[in-house]
Amino acid sequence: MSPSKKIKLIVPIVFVLFLCAYARHRKMEKETNIVGRLQLKSMDEISGIAASGIDPNLYYVHNDSGDTSRFFAIYPSGDVKSTIYFKGDPKERYGVHDCEDIAVGPGPAKGKSYVYLGDIGDNYSVRKYLTVYRMEEQMTWATGSLTHTPAAPIHLKYPDGPKDAETLMIDPIEKLIYIVSKRQDTVSVYTTPLLYKTNDTVMLTRRCRVFFPGYKVFKWITAGDISKDGQQVLIKSYTKVYYWQRQHNEPIWQTVQRKPQILPYKQERQGEGIGFTPDGKGYYTCSEGVYTPIYYYRIPGK
Repeated sequence: MSPSKKIKLIVPIVFVLFLCAYARHRKMEKETNIVGRLQLKSMDEISGIAASGIDPNLYYVHNDSGDTSRFFAIYPSGDVKSTIYFKGDPKERYGVHDCEDIAVGPGPAKGKSYVYLGDIGDNYSVRKYLTVYRMEEQMTWATGSLTHTPAAPIHLKYPDGPKDAETLMIDPIEKLIYIVSKRQDTVSVYTTPLLYKTNDTVMLTRRCRVFFPGYKVFKWITAGDISKDGQQVLIKSYTKVYYWQRQHNEPIWQTVQRKPQILPYKQERQGEGIGFTPDGKGYYTCSEGVYTPIYYYRIPGK
């Protein structure tokens, strides 16, 4: 067969293969519920996601270690609405050490909504204290490209020694901050009151221990969230999403000691973010990495 005939034969085959690959890629994206992608190259270590309490379309995400004291307001499509800076800890080189999770809930002013950013990462379990920053939500965060906001920090210590954590949750019913440790074979659940004095240093209360089956690293706990109405709980590892429904407004630390339901989750490269939608009918997940996808999942039965 002459070279020209070979080319004429190969070109349409390559074209058909390309179309098939593209169609498969689009089908996979649809099946895996990809709704958007992170839009900034600087959003390369996203470690938490939480729904706004004042704008149903707005979500907050943040980087972990290596970034400065800031977080981002985005739409689920990944479009960035604003970057919000705050004054962090002057003892830290970048103002923060290792922000690992973000949550939204009530605070000191009735009727207001607040963002809580947890500088709680401690890979080597050596930190003398952790810090959670509370910031009042502003409507301008959905429209401004760059802004600064006041932050009220609280410094936290573990009653049983330093440890790494990547899960921060806000219970709007009992008005508690929850922190769940990451690396132990059986993780610990801690709380402290949601209402605090700025710059206080307080001792966390250890409430319980929870065992998640699986192999180390894969079963490490990387994120969590409590729904806006306080009736549902999500906790995720690198490979699974665990789900509970609260019963009779019991303490959340009692809720998570029951057997969880395993929810749908496509394993991400380094998935460290999960957050309920405002209506509690679904949840979003995201991962570290440049321009990574944002996934949406519907909660069965909701």
